Amino acid sequence: MEFEFKENSSDGTDGSPVDLNLRFRHAGDLTGEPPTRAFSEISIKVPWGHIAGKWYGPQTVQPILGLHGWQDNAGTYDLLVPLLSPDVAFLSIDLPGHGLSSRLPDGCYYNSVDNLYVIRLIMKQYKWEKVSLIGHSMSSIIAFVFAAVFPDKVDMVIGIDALKPHQRPYPAVIRTMETRLDEFLREDERNRSKTEPPSYTYDELIERVYLGSFHSVNKELCKHILARNIQKSGKYPDKFFFCRDRRLKFYNYAIGSQELCVEMAQRITCPYLFIKATNSSYFEDKKYYDEVLEVLLKKPNFEYVEASGSHHLHLNNPEAIIDPVNKFIHRFGPAAVAAARKKAKEAAESKL
Repeated sequence: MEFEFKENSSDGTDGSPVDLNLRFRHAGDLTGEPPTRAFSEISIKVPWGHIAGKWYGPQTVQPILGLHGWQDNAGTYDLLVPLLSPDVAFLSIDLPGHGLSSRLPDGCYYNSVDNLYVIRLIMKQYKWEKVSLIGHSMSSIIAFVFAAVFPDKVDMVIGIDALKPHQRPYPAVIRTMETRLDEFLREDERNRSKTEPPSYTYDELIERVYLGSFHSVNKELCKHILARNIQKSGKYPDKFFFCRDRRLKFYNYAIGSQELCVEMAQRITCPYLFIKATNSSYFEDKKYYDEVLEVLLKKPNFEYVEASGSHHLHLNNPEAIIDPVNKFIHRFGPAAVAAARKKAKEAAESKL
């Protein structure tokens, strides 16, 4: 397996190369600080370009696959990963259109459920039979759905602050479809124009990330989300612009009904840790959340933890959740699974 980031990899828009002199891999590329933990920048080939990611820890063992929230990127785990055991490998990726990953081609619509395909592509690339997932927000929901659709392909899931696909009143769903498609068409046309988006100073961008998260990310930590999502302006030497795909603002997040969510919960069999931030919303009527949580709580390998913090508690105060996370990974992570499989194989061979 090759883990280096290829500097001539396509950005997925017009086939032109990603210029890493204009892009940033971590906050320190802008501030001069060292990475929070050493990592290798990698590129995974996909049919429309590449998936970029940050590989922490040993590259000779299977990593935990880290997935970020909506319009965030691989930097979301910058402060959590250093608190993991040094022998734990962790691959934090940028989903399509985010960070340094390729955008979908012009004219293609973003659907959250399509990220199941992204996970399967990564598994195929690295020849993983099963995957260990940690997801925040949108990707916590993606991990929930993946574990339900592919129960035999998941070793463990850690979900942070969004449990399941959210339910909306049907009239609101229809209205959202109408407005999002119109806005998506507008942004798709802007992308095709290849004109530079509005640019801002670094401090102005920090403020926009802070406000865009509804103050969920502490302002002094917004740099970890910002770095991989911006590019140097070609017009103004001291300014930058957001280079994540603007179409992401209007992606389709609808996955299914509450009945489907309950059925998904019933299908999940892997060890599962869910962490709920006490200062965060449920993003839907709590009765829907409670119904699915009740199903999961009956499972022997499901663990539920509440921790003080906002929606981005894993970035703002990872110390609040690292103890249950480390204990869960120690019991159910890739190393534990590999050891169990080796032991089972040795036991089977001894009987021959």
